[in-house]
Amino acid sequence: MAPDDLLKTAEVAKLLRVHPKHVYRLIGQGLPTRRVGGEWRFAREEVLAWSAGRRRPPPAVPATPPARALSPPLLGANGDVVVELLLDQIVAQERPLLGFVQSDRSTALALLGRHEILLAGFHGEAPPASLAAERLARIHLVRREVGIAHPAAVPMKGLKDLARRHLATRPPTAGVRAHFDRALAEARLTPTSLGLRQTVFDSHREAACAVARGQVDAALTTRAWADRLGLRLLAVAEESYDLLLFADRLGDRPVVGLCEVVQSRAFRAALAQVAGYDPRDAGAIRYDFGPPAP
Repeated sequence: MAPDDLLKTAEVAKLLRVHPKHVYRLIGQGLPTRRVGGEWRFAREEVLAWSAGRRRPPPAVPATPPARALSPPLLGANGDVVVELLLDQIVAQERPLLGFVQSDRSTALALLGRHEILLAGFHGEAPPASLAAERLARIHLVRREVGIAHPAAVPMKGLKDLARRHLATRPPTAGVRAHFDRALAEARLTPTSLGLRQTVFDSHREAACAVARGQVDAALTTRAWADRLGLRLLAVAEESYDLLLFADRLGDRPVVGLCEVVQSRAFRAALAQVAGYDPRDAGAIRYDFGPPAP
């Protein structure tokens, strides 16, 4: 089916007699869709078939309170440059505000599972398809390079050059640690064999700043932070950086506003100016990923 034969979001809203922003919630409930460029597209026959097969929707005001409290509009993430740009653009484009909670990948996922935050930054591994027996959705932000940041005065051409160095590292639950540990194993190296000293920092930013201050020789971080602080980077991996949320929250006002920002030209233009970022597919939303839910 050609893209011109597919419906846009506004046309689907008119067809189903719902508000256009409610279409995001329907996507989270399984409404068939596909991405064409940076926009959602829908096949009319699939939309009608899906709508006809749906159960009668619940009343607007449930007779009993929901089984769980709605998580507040908070984003748990590691404070990468892409997160800073996102929060800045939310303010600049006058979208519903999000609060920020500093947390590594595993901590953010745990907070999401307890419904203490609305969105969790996720990277380093394939995201789960469900959490706490509830379906997850994924909003893609960027692909980024991660590795070992170092000043020009401490040249590094490979992992062996870490021998007897002082490294600003991240907690074992951080995504970049998984890449680093895997790279060491593939090179048949260990921190002990390298005589490596390590100090743990809570974020990519703090780890990179420790190098800039001369506190350590090198740091596990992103190319974005290395470049911002005038450091070089020995690349270890490239990864997707996404935001996870429960799929039934895709229609929430803060989430809709966030999606509009991420899919905007202004946000993508800002990403394109950051070293080590690939902004293609920014704003893509998926919920059909990961292993099947148990």
